[in-house]
Amino acid sequence: MKNNYHYYQENQEDLHSNPARFDFYFQNEHFTFHTDDGVFSKGYIDYGSYALLKAFVPPSLDGCILDMGAGYGPIGIVLARLYKKEISFCEINERAYGLLLKNIKENHIDQAHPYHSNLYEALDSSIEFACIVTNPPIRAGKQTVFAIYEGAFQHLKKNGELWVVIQKKQGAPSSKEYITQLFGNCCIVARDKGYYILKAIKY
Repeated sequence: MKNNYHYYQENQEDLHSNPARFDFYFQNEHFTFHTDDGVFSKGYIDYGSYALLKAFVPPSLDGCILDMGAGYGPIGIVLARLYKKEISFCEINERAYGLLLKNIKENHIDQAHPYHSNLYEALDSSIEFACIVTNPPIRAGKQTVFAIYEGAFQHLKKNGELWVVIQKKQGAPSSKEYITQLFGNCCIVARDKGYYILKAIKY
């Protein structure tokens, strides 16, 4: 019987496990990612995440970067290696979180702070980041996606940056509008095969 599991929820006990791994090369760096059934984009780096990595420019502001909805960790792990940044990760999916821990170790990411968390719940309210990056779980619904933006505004330092990748057909214009309402600004950094890379600064 097919279960009702979704990658953006906690794991169900009857979810089949079928572990896999793949290699990823980006800017002359080699990464290895362990994945499994029930996680987002099991067999490869999804194009949205890849588009975000290509467009991303690290902020000049000192401080930790947060990968919100990190999955098994591809965005944050790549950024940590490329830019020698301290990275925090938040992920609700229990299986993805376990893979995240494995991938942090596999890729020798020392400055990593993983949280098994429903959005920002596991974070102390006083924690602030220089940058928050997210490939939001569109299938979880607009309320969840917008809650990511709201939490980002609360947890960013002054002059901190929010980076979002989202497809135009899955709500990029409405996300841009909502982020603009929250932050007072939001620009389209790049358009890439239907994906928009959005950036906002908390002034």
